[in-house]
Amino acid sequence: MTVFAVDPQVLKDTVATTLGDKAQSLKLERGEVTVTVKVADYLEAMQTLRDAPGCKFEQLVDLCGVDYSAYRDSVWEGPRFCVVSHLLSVNLNQRLRVKVFCADDDLPMLPSLMHVWASANWFEREAFDLYGILFEGHIDLRRILTDYGFIGHPFRKDFPLSGHVEMRYDEELRRVVYQPVTIEPREITPRVIREDNYGGLH
Repeated sequence: MTVFAVDPQVLKDTVATTLGDKAQSLKLERGEVTVTVKVADYLEAMQTLRDAPGCKFEQLVDLCGVDYSAYRDSVWEGPRFCVVSHLLSVNLNQRLRVKVFCADDDLPMLPSLMHVWASANWFEREAFDLYGILFEGHIDLRRILTDYGFIGHPFRKDFPLSGHVEMRYDEELRRVVYQPVTIEPREITPRVIREDNYGGLH
């Protein structure tokens, strides 16, 4: 039996009805539905989206952090850190994007979704490692991509391109050691040089 994808407008209406005032905003753009919820409603809203009859989002296929400190080359007035989740309902053949902004820029924190979807485990560890977003209730929140002694969070937009420390093998100590970065940071602006009539254009 073929299950056809739900019309995005129908999905938007279903999510609006299901979440009620927990849906801070709902958008339908390019055939995709995005719902934004508040931190206080985040966990309950996600459980509802998993279990409600018209939603049935049994899979969390992705969760990632976003740093809005600079957005489209303009000043961003809202909260700095956001977590974006992508949900899939295999049963109903539909997808949904969920956004939630962390309330505190200095200590971004959200409830963990580990007990709603097991796949949140590694996704949340990645968002913690790269953006410094904490997930309350996560049973093993530690770095997953950077080294154990790594300082900072490399996907934050204020993180230096060269990092803070570098490592090398020390012949005398016969082990790997960490030291402050020895290269000078610089910005490289790419130059594109094309000959006249490149690609046959005049």
